[in-house]
Amino acid sequence: MMVGVSTDHPDRDLSAEDQPITDLSKSASPTRPRRLAMLIAIAAVILIADVLTKVWAVAAITPGKPIEIIGDVVTFTLVRNPGAAFSMATSMTWILTLVAIGVVIGVIKIGRTLRSPWWALGLGLVLGGALGNLIDRLFRAPGFMRGHVVDFMSIGWWPVFNIADSAIVCGAILLVALTLFGFEPNGERLRSDKSNASSEDQGESK
Repeated sequence: MMVGVSTDHPDRDLSAEDQPITDLSKSASPTRPRRLAMLIAIAAVILIADVLTKVWAVAAITPGKPIEIIGDVVTFTLVRNPGAAFSMATSMTWILTLVAIGVVIGVIKIGRTLRSPWWALGLGLVLGGALGNLIDRLFRAPGFMRGHVVDFMSIGWWPVFNIADSAIVCGAILLVALTLFGFEPNGERLRSDKSNASSEDQGESK
């Protein structure tokens, strides 16, 4: 009888230990697709807003006749921009098109393993903005990969821009801030890991 009892207990302990391991693997698996879905959703919102506002701007704004919103400080002014965001690098349209394609591919590649919601937000903004301006460069006049981007928002002395430009800049600022503060795309924080490692080393030395 004593032998039967002793053989039963290890089986119960093993089954109790095995159950949490399977639960952890199941709970961790949905993390990656949720972040990728978040990135794609943010990019889609930016892209749709950018395309629709550009269609409106082309139809409603006459070139050279801005629509005043707050006097002449904030206006809707239709501009065809062959360059980058905020009318920079106007003579490098086809190069900027290739760069935009590279950005889109890179963001999607990173997004496949993304776990941080903040990185998903930043990359989603960049992806949506890059796609918005890329569509203009691919399909608008004067030709394929040489199309001019539609800009229409003007604030004071700042160059005329669009929603895609704003999304790219905001996303880039967020990504730089996350990097500076040590937040990784996988959701971990480098500085906290280093401090934990140093504290463990101090504990072992004692």
